[in-house]
Amino acid sequence: MSQQQITDDAAMAAALVEARAAGARGDVPVGAVVVHDGRIIASRGNEREASGDPTAHAEVLALRDASATLGRWRLDDCTLVVTLEPCLMCAGALLNARVGRLVYGAADLKAGATASLYNVCADPRLNHNPPVNHGVRAAESAELLTTFFAERR
Repeated sequence: MSQQQITDDAAMAAALVEARAAGARGDVPVGAVVVHDGRIIASRGNEREASGDPTAHAEVLALRDASATLGRWRLDDCTLVVTLEPCLMCAGALLNARVGRLVYGAADLKAGATASLYNVCADPRLNHNPPVNHGVRAAESAELLTTFFAERR
């Protein structure tokens, strides 16, 4: 076990770095990190435009990297930290990976699947319901998105 545990705020700061890098590449500025045993083991930003892959959301990429790092698909002892509320695909991925905890910044009123439109993390019909901490550095996360889309209009 790591002697110093990373806080949700510090992990979100790392996710925001990934989000800014994604935005600089022309992708929607969303970033995600996976925390295990008090340290970040994976960090990615959106890569849909860069890769031409519709599934290249930051969360999916970070979960893949975390699984490769740990050598297993079950991430029940990990926390996924993402700048924007996960969509249905990403919420499904984190549930299938059995992520132990979700932390996100800005709500996604158009596509959010963990509180805004749907709440799959709390659906009792599903076999995994991780705790969710939302609103961590939400204003900073939302501002990145607002600025990105305003520059494209």
